[in-house]
Amino acid sequence: MAGKGLGLAVLLLLAARGAGEPRGCEAVRKVFQLRQLGPLRGLPHSPRAGVDLQVCTSKNPTCCNKKMEERYQTAAKQDIQQVLQTSSATLKFLISRNAAAFQETFETVIRLAENYTSTLFCNAYRNMAAEAATRIQEFFTDVGLFIFGTDISTEEFVNRFFDNLFPVVYNHIINPGQTDVSLEYAECLRMARRDIRPFGNIPKKVIGQMGRSLLPSRTFLQALNLGIEVINTTDHLHFSKDCSRALLRMQYCPHCQGLTLSKPCMGYCLNVIRGCLAYMAEVDLHWQAYIQSLEELSSAMRGTYDIEHVLLNFHSVVNDALIQARVHGPELSEQVNKVCGPPVRKTAQSPSCSFDQNKDNEGLKMFSRDSEETLANRRKEFISHLRLYRAFYGGLADQLCGNELAAADGLPCWNGEDVVRSYTLRVVGSGIKAQFGNPEVKVKGTDPVINQIIDKLKHIIQLLQSKSFPKYYNWDLRQTGSGGSVGEEISGDCDDEDGCGGSGIGEVKRVMKITDCKSMILFPSYILRVNLTYFPLRNTTELS
Repeated sequence: MAGKGLGLAVLLLLAARGAGEPRGCEAVRKVFQLRQLGPLRGLPHSPRAGVDLQVCTSKNPTCCNKKMEERYQTAAKQDIQQVLQTSSATLKFLISRNAAAFQETFETVIRLAENYTSTLFCNAYRNMAAEAATRIQEFFTDVGLFIFGTDISTEEFVNRFFDNLFPVVYNHIINPGQTDVSLEYAECLRMARRDIRPFGNIPKKVIGQMGRSLLPSRTFLQALNLGIEVINTTDHLHFSKDCSRALLRMQYCPHCQGLTLSKPCMGYCLNVIRGCLAYMAEVDLHWQAYIQSLEELSSAMRGTYDIEHVLLNFHSVVNDALIQARVHGPELSEQVNKVCGPPVRKTAQSPSCSFDQNKDNEGLKMFSRDSEETLANRRKEFISHLRLYRAFYGGLADQLCGNELAAADGLPCWNGEDVVRSYTLRVVGSGIKAQFGNPEVKVKGTDPVINQIIDKLKHIIQLLQSKSFPKYYNWDLRQTGSGGSVGEEISGDCDDEDGCGGSGIGEVKRVMKITDCKSMILFPSYILRVNLTYFPLRNTTELS
């Protein structure tokens, strides 16, 4: 407390003396050394005429020379960048931590969904489990590739799965034989699947479910990665020459006059920082729209079109498809004979199931019924925290001056030329248009880097607001049958003839505990090498 009082007394003493000639330069040299701004060699020991100074000019003798002024200017820019990075650190951590958590959870859900589907075949269709395993693995690899940003169509990989599954189902359910069908005959079956429709309307409904659940999750991850890029970009903003000079004048020019304890007046600080961050303030409206769009999408990712629900019940949908094929087996066999002829078989026999169910069961134990840890609740919690940063860019200059840079109200302060009681010049608002008449910083044109980041925000906002995403307030869900895997659809989309009735296999009602992700079997490592960011980081530092 005593030290604080002493510092204030010194400041008041300096203020009373004004910006007159410093009595000596020892205090200035000490601060220069403490802040590690450069070597002390060549620094003035006593006040001198500052004819070589360009920014920190004064009619009085000064403790600065040209080298010091250059060092101070570099330090002023570094100081403001450090303050910017500190102010955004919590926001950046919030987004990056959740991006990593959601990605890890998606990987786990994909792997568990694959395990569920493989278990279905091992338990109920053991004779074709080994053949189906490859198709299942390919399908869920495609699911992961899609979610993590690869340019691949959900319709394409869903159709490919059912195309490849049909020869296996034909050989073991529709027209079982002692040996497998030949490769040529299997290819004919694959080509004919979409015309013969052995699985009814189920593939079409899976395409709808996958598209409506995977696409929002994919876009959600892309949006989080873009949020990190926005912060990285604004954390390393390039300052104009006029801004750099204004920062130097505000932060270090008083040192030249021995006023090492002075802080800028609030109005003066606002003019300088609002001028320097004028381009960044233009991000504000788009950042607010970005958070609002994330919130709306998060609210829509529920029910039948939640990724957790759809993927973890995929095995039930597949079971419905197999039942559909079995029920209509004789009719399907006739149709196949018309298209591909009678079955041509080879001598090889399909191997039995080789899936490690014990390994799968270990994974299933990691599930919990704790509704607080569902993906939907995790998203809701994340959005509630992110919402607090909606006005981050619009109020950044005020935050920096109020919390870090400016003198408290009522205290003597630096106005760019002298220590005064208050700043008397006009204080401008935030943004480029408001800078007209800024007495401290001249702002010209626009910043191409900021314009680029704004364009990316506009693009992701369009994706987040895409009409192809579900709107939870428009959903008309209904439950049919005991399986429910395909029965929960938008009204009018399904009928019994299409094979949408329940199979009795039962829905997976479990939900994922986010905290268990690290101990789960993760998605194959080669998936992790896929570029997860839709918008690649540019001229930014790596996240720690």
